Amino acid sequence: MRVKITLVCTECKQRNYDTVKNKKNDPDRLEMKKYCRFCRKHTLHKESK
Repeated sequence: MRVKITLVCTECKQRNYDTVKNKKNDPDRLEMKKYCRFCRKHTLHKESK
């Protein structure tokens, strides 16, 4: 049930992180605050397609 997803920075639109999630526990798109090395600060990262 675990699928590989990519997290995208909401400010600069860079694809920074790859992670896995459980679709049964998290059916919606994942959002988390992560460090963006391009913005050089912590920003909101959202799951992309």
